[in-house]
Amino acid sequence: MNIARTICLGFLGVILVGTLALMLPITGTSGNWNSPFVALFTTTSAVCVTGLSIVDVGSYFSFWGQLAIAIEIQIGGLGYMTLTTFLMLLLGRKFDFKQKLAIQDGFDRPFLQGSKNLIVSIIYTTLIFEVLGAAIVLPTFVAEKGAVMGLWYAIFHSVSAWNNAGFALPANGLINYQTSIPINFAISMLIIGGGLGYQTLVEIYLAISHRLQGRSSRFIWSLNFKVTVSTTLLLLCIGTVVIFVTEHRNLATIGGRDLAHQLTAAWFQSVTTRTAGFNTIDNGKMTMAGLFVTVGLMFVGASPAGTGGGIKTTTLAILASTTRSALLGKSTVVMFERLVPTELLVKAVAVVFGSAGVVIISAVAIAFNDPQFIAIKVLFEVVSAFATVGLSTGITAQLSLASQVILVVLMYIGRVGILILISAAIGKPRLSAVKYPAENLLVG
Repeated sequence: MNIARTICLGFLGVILVGTLALMLPITGTSGNWNSPFVALFTTTSAVCVTGLSIVDVGSYFSFWGQLAIAIEIQIGGLGYMTLTTFLMLLLGRKFDFKQKLAIQDGFDRPFLQGSKNLIVSIIYTTLIFEVLGAAIVLPTFVAEKGAVMGLWYAIFHSVSAWNNAGFALPANGLINYQTSIPINFAISMLIIGGGLGYQTLVEIYLAISHRLQGRSSRFIWSLNFKVTVSTTLLLLCIGTVVIFVTEHRNLATIGGRDLAHQLTAAWFQSVTTRTAGFNTIDNGKMTMAGLFVTVGLMFVGASPAGTGGGIKTTTLAILASTTRSALLGKSTVVMFERLVPTELLVKAVAVVFGSAGVVIISAVAIAFNDPQFIAIKVLFEVVSAFATVGLSTGITAQLSLASQVILVVLMYIGRVGILILISAAIGKPRLSAVKYPAENLLVG
């Protein structure tokens, strides 16, 4: 039972318990036992912080069902190992070496010291941002839904946004709030904050503390921070511009509105493709170019150690820098005056190759099962599930049972990570002392 298997089985255990909970009559509005597959699909989507659904969550599930979904989203966003370690700390159990290694693997960072403080800071950070987000959107929801229901709407959507889950209680998502400044601002900031990753947020906090303390020394940003923030900002800006260009004449999405509203909707759409899943436009009515752009942004996803999925911004940045080095005839890859280790280059290639393989195979399988849907919409749903985004063109509920099962598997793979899943399957790698001679071959 290595750490990878512990993580994979842990998520499966949470999904099983959540499925049983959402099957109970109390969690549905009908008063009867809910469909086992609806419960499984919804739970997987919540625990894997995806947001895809085959039913209208706001009308199908009662308050208790929605509360269960919110709890599942929180567990999935924090991560199985983070939550179980925090519970161990609350119970006063010893924080052993295995737990530290699990946290190290979960955050993909070579640290062991300070792991306990990291877990506590993650919990505090999550709660602070979710409370702030709920406070910002509270007046808007209260004015429309009343005090009690408005408070619940604020809490649910804040939790869903911070964890990049994308579950919304209104039947048409957030389309009715396309021009709402509080909703667009709060949800966008929560999505970006959760997607950046806890390490990046902690580093921002340390930099601010360093500045307020008036230290004369210059704060040194880590390479992870520089790459994560720069790539995120670049993708957000490019996504906003390209979506605006492809959709500004489309009357079914953002066309016909004034420039400010068009830019706001394009910005929100660019943000939500970072594996958030909320929508203020009808994705099924986007132009073909807009759908392709959205698929590309979803595939990249959020940043490491964040609440989002995808191949991650750092992976894209590493491959882009590798390509640049190859074009310039260099044998090493340098980013922000730092040499990138060969191990990271190999890992980045493995992540992209494995992810692309899973997406292609799944898209072919769904296209075979449901040939009535056009290819781009099938690819859209597949990438949305694998990257744990949750955006949909509206065909998820119309897919056959076999195709929906494929989406369930994709959401699970996307949440635990392709490399962790492979590591759990093959077990501990066998080391070899044999060294082979090098030889060149033609490439490109």
